[in-house]
Amino acid sequence: MTPLPKRKLSKGARNRRRSHLALKPASLAVCPACKSAMLPHHVCPNCGKYHGIEVIDMEAREARKKAKAQT
Repeated sequence: MTPLPKRKLSKGARNRRRSHLALKPASLAVCPACKSAMLPHHVCPNCGKYHGIEVIDMEAREARKKAKAQT
């Protein structure tokens, strides 16, 4: 037989235990190139740059999206 709680846990004790389980909002940084919000240490989804260096060619990406949508 598995062990069972001796008494019912009160709502307050349950909620105090769960108080650290809440999700925190994501922190956002400002892209130095286009000034839009982005996740820190990630490539900017708006301009495709990381620390001022173009990592993703956004024009080619948009062209591929349009070509894929037409097929």
